[in-house]
Amino acid sequence: MADFNTMRAQVSGARAEQIDTGLRAHMNKVYGTMSVGMLITGAAAWAIAGLATTTDPSAAAAQLPNGTYLNGLGSAIYMSPLRWVIMFAPLAFILFGWGALMRRASAAGVQLGFFIFAAAIGLSLSSIFLVFTSFSIAQTFLVTAIAFGGLSLYGYTTKKDLSGMGTFLIMGVIGLLVAMIVNIFLQSPAMMFAISAIGVLIFAGLTAFYTQQIKSEYVQHAMAGDQEWLDKAAIDGALSLYISFLNMFQFLLMFMGQQE
Repeated sequence: MADFNTMRAQVSGARAEQIDTGLRAHMNKVYGTMSVGMLITGAAAWAIAGLATTTDPSAAAAQLPNGTYLNGLGSAIYMSPLRWVIMFAPLAFILFGWGALMRRASAAGVQLGFFIFAAAIGLSLSSIFLVFTSFSIAQTFLVTAIAFGGLSLYGYTTKKDLSGMGTFLIMGVIGLLVAMIVNIFLQSPAMMFAISAIGVLIFAGLTAFYTQQIKSEYVQHAMAGDQEWLDKAAIDGALSLYISFLNMFQFLLMFMGQQE
């Protein structure tokens, strides 16, 4: 990744001011799109958790620790083999579908794809409302938001080139995924604790890295006048930061969440 300050020094005057103004608008779109995605995820998770539970024992498929019951929908989502599809479908989309969508779809199509993905994440994340108290979920979200804001601000303002740690962090994510899949079968609390701690650190680093990458890539393509790319790039950047935020939240919830 080219250094932002080096690229910025190649232009001056009105052109430099135009790029700076465009960069601010671009970053606002990134954060705005990411925020809408988070709202969709939260609303979907809360709504689905409500639809999947009942207080009527006669219509129950299973009892939950908080005194409510899973209904037929809840049983299908959380207890049947369908839960594996719900769990891994978003990952499959990121690995195999997102790149194709970025290449072939319009900016509006890419944005719609992102929002559908956010809703699917809400479905897979809905079980947290059955396990953790609403207060601890809100508390963890607030802590994550504060940490994310600080890390993203660092990535945006630092003059240090963070591209060198990008490959290392991505390799860490791959190792983390493997460890999580293994622990599905092992069910080791100690391993889950280690995964959570390492996961927070990895996605904290990725938040700063992705922010700097979004900034530098914008300047690079703006200087080339690649408007078609810029229309989609904000959504791609929003997805990267959305994933970092969401994973930090989930791993922090393992530490801070209070169970029902």
